[in-house]
Amino acid sequence: MDLSLLFAGTGGAVPTAGRGLPATLVRRGADALLFDCGEGTQRQLVRSTGLPDLQRVFLTHFHADHWLGLPGMLKSFALRDRDAPLVLHGPPGLRDLIGRMGFVIGRLPYRMTIEELEPGQAVVLDGYEVVPFVVDHRVRAYGYAIVEPDRPGRFDADRARELGVAPGPDFGRLQRGEAVGDVTPGQVMGEARRGRKVVLSGDTAPCEMVRVAAHDADVLVHEATFLDEEAERAAETRHSTARQAAELAAEAQVGTLVLTHVSPRHPGGAIRDEARAAFPRTEVPRDLDVLEVPFPEKGRPELRRWEPPPSGSRPAAAPAAGP
Repeated sequence: MDLSLLFAGTGGAVPTAGRGLPATLVRRGADALLFDCGEGTQRQLVRSTGLPDLQRVFLTHFHADHWLGLPGMLKSFALRDRDAPLVLHGPPGLRDLIGRMGFVIGRLPYRMTIEELEPGQAVVLDGYEVVPFVVDHRVRAYGYAIVEPDRPGRFDADRARELGVAPGPDFGRLQRGEAVGDVTPGQVMGEARRGRKVVLSGDTAPCEMVRVAAHDADVLVHEATFLDEEAERAAETRHSTARQAAELAAEAQVGTLVLTHVSPRHPGGAIRDEARAAFPRTEVPRDLDVLEVPFPEKGRPELRRWEPPPSGSRPAAAPAAGP
């Protein structure tokens, strides 16, 4: 099952020529989930993958740079004659926010559902779940953990035959956890294989809840608005420095750290270098880069850099070559 993250907007509160406002598109198989929707997000998606038929949008909090692109996107879906339902998720207050935008959004030809989530209230999807958790920001704000369950171990067909099990339905029974005669699944199934976990912090100061949620995650996407020399300012605004995010990633034993919410004051290379001093497996994507997240036994996540496609051709990602 493919799992990838497209970084539609990697900037902080102010867009620049190179970095849009916060938005991350997560694809898992046929599912498309958008986390935050800063101003200009739909244009970023049109430039890269095309505007996907999202099933769900998750907002981390209600600062304008994280949601102001949503009304325009909802209208674009309407103008495209969308008829598939759409679900919006976020902290309490989401229903009021969307209600106040009603005169902008207008009537929609598709069903839109608003679900306000409480911390720990899992959104259960097909083969995985998305779990919100409280982070430390100036307003009520969530991070999200995308979690897959462990998968069964590999089936040893040769060993099953040696134990007298004939190929066919009995093989299936063993793989489903059922005994066949005196042969138990434990005799022919390998150890369970760990499911993937991707955690997105949203805007936050370094906090214990992110550390707990991100423990042993394959990927932690964490904000890095400031450099270490601005730690006092980061604390005042309830944001993080690159070093703080990296130290948290090391403590949480994550596989790969991805830093976003990059301020226009700092080049990506400076953010990367400060973080890598504390956590070498750090990436600082540019807008429209894609992170492919394989199953753990198949290797580490790989960041692929986006290159503008030739005129008339479909957009594509290219291998990463540094910020």
